[in-house]
Amino acid sequence: MATVVPLPGASSSALASRRSSQSSTIPRTSPLLKRATRRFSSALVFMGWRGGLAPIARRSVVVCAASSSSHFPPSTLPAALLFDCDGVLVDTEKDGHRISFNETFDEKELGVTWDVDLYGELLKIGGGKERMTAYFNQVGWPEKAPKTEEQRVGFVASLHKRKTELFMALIEKKLLPLRPGVERLIDDALAKGVKVAVCSTSNEKAVSAIVSFLLGSERADKIKIFAGDVVPRKKPDPAIYLLAANTFGIEPSSCVVVEDSAIGLAAAKAAGMKCIITKSGYTAEEDFIDADAIFDCIGDPPKQHFDLEFCANLLKKQYVI
Repeated sequence: MATVVPLPGASSSALASRRSSQSSTIPRTSPLLKRATRRFSSALVFMGWRGGLAPIARRSVVVCAASSSSHFPPSTLPAALLFDCDGVLVDTEKDGHRISFNETFDEKELGVTWDVDLYGELLKIGGGKERMTAYFNQVGWPEKAPKTEEQRVGFVASLHKRKTELFMALIEKKLLPLRPGVERLIDDALAKGVKVAVCSTSNEKAVSAIVSFLLGSERADKIKIFAGDVVPRKKPDPAIYLLAANTFGIEPSSCVVVEDSAIGLAAAKAAGMKCIITKSGYTAEEDFIDADAIFDCIGDPPKQHFDLEFCANLLKKQYVI
């Protein structure tokens, strides 16, 4: 439920006087009054109320292009900010991971190419090795692939290892930039003692390369990475987020997750954490009905969309409309 915050310096008598003055000068049939009434009614519906102040069964999800929480009183900061990697720190999928998969397939002469649309569908499967296995199981294994299931596990692992090497080389060249606002939010969190981690289904070496090369070694030394096969079940299973909370020795409910996908959102919510969605190229049209807030990106001034204080208020369910 959204929290209604009175405007600073607006006393009840002043508001009453203002309402009296406005009602005597604006006719009830005025188009201006009708528009204001519609907007007020829409705001009440957004906050979970309708005519007669009767509650309705509706979750409050913040969907914004920009936000400022400066008028909220100071709040307890999150114990940790947990970031997904691909699509959150960097929009890596289309021109990073996909390209590296295809280069690997070409090197091994497998006759396989993942185009942009196909790869978007495959992203619904968490983990690169799992993604390749599911694809080959569906369309048929390449002629050069082993015939037994046990051998195929090793075959896929070798493909993924080579793909990771190619991807890391791409990251080292810094051809893929950080998304807007990532550095700012991480710096603010670290400066205020909030723990920061990256929790990803991607290979640990690939995630470490992104954090080290794009965020810099000084930040990387302060950021914990949970990635790859560190847990037996990948997103949408909550295992990786629960592992992060357990490692930090904090309650899951004190964490705020920044994700970009429906499977990441499902993992965060199953772990009992607040989750902010920053939509990425492949995930913009996914269903984020369970998200606590949805933005196009984190953003930097003058197009800053949210900050650490917003994350703190999210834990207290104080939303900016």
